Amino acid sequence: MSVLVSVLAAVDEPASLPFDPIIFGLIAAIIFAALGFVTWSYRDVANRHPQKSAKYAATHDVHGHADRTGADH
Repeated sequence: MSVLVSVLAAVDEPASLPFDPIIFGLIAAIIFAALGFVTWSYRDVANRHPQKSAKYAATHDVHGHADRTGADH
């Protein structure tokens, strides 16, 4: 226990950050917004080619169900 107390007493000054703390928040917000834009850009991708998705649904109907959501069970 005395080692912990001596280590804590030896630390007089906290480590200095390379930027102000607000800059870290701005960097995180910019990254979050960029990732949100990437996610938003993929909206409705499956419906861009309805003939392809209809063909896929017709050929990959494993159990003979027309509804792929499971709502018909």
